[in-house]
Amino acid sequence: MTNEITTVHITKSPVELFKILKFEGIADSGAEAKNIIAEGHVKVNGVVETRKRKQMVAGDIFQIGDDSWQLVD
Repeated sequence: MTNEITTVHITKSPVELFKILKFEGIADSGAEAKNIIAEGHVKVNGVVETRKRKQMVAGDIFQIGDDSWQLVD
């Protein structure tokens, strides 16, 4: 198993967490993204995050299961 981190390029900062999940194709819709977050499946910078509108900025890392993504501008 590798611990590779996928890079997510953002054009504005901050951006809401649920929107990242939606636009990166991690969730099929905004509603699904919000459910994934609300159910506690997402960690941001190593801490479980349940706020759907968490403001994310370049440098933040989020994780779902064994998959990780890092925001860059």
